[in-house]
Amino acid sequence: MLDTLEIMKRIPHRYPFLLVDRILELDMENQSVKGIKNVTVNEEYFNGHFPGHPIVPGVIIVEGIAQCLGVLVFEQQGDPEHPKVPYFAAIESVKFKAPVRPGDQLVYEAQIEKQRRNIVKANGVAKVDGKVVAEVKFTFSIMDK
Repeated sequence: MLDTLEIMKRIPHRYPFLLVDRILELDMENQSVKGIKNVTVNEEYFNGHFPGHPIVPGVIIVEGIAQCLGVLVFEQQGDPEHPKVPYFAAIESVKFKAPVRPGDQLVYEAQIEKQRRNIVKANGVAKVDGKVVAEVKFTFSIMDK
């Protein structure tokens, strides 16, 4: 398990754009990762999305899944002196199934499906209370940090 400080050692994101609070599982054999984000009412994006009816923007959920994948990539590459970061190359598909609101806990799950050199194809889901709220399939290019 990795806390916020350990996550920040592995990916470059910082407040207000660090969207993962904790990594619960890193499975190197299956190339998968599981993390969480506790959604609070004082998130910056709630000021405008939407006043009086706050919901987490879908792109924020996708980014949270991608940040978990970034931690996995960091752990896989095994060279903290020359860290790599996954950059979005494509989002092949995304589906949003339910709104996420303040007080919810997002559980992110991501898995690398295929990797060839510095190109990674992966998929992920976000869940609240065990129910899928978003699904995504994406491609990343692994670059130097």
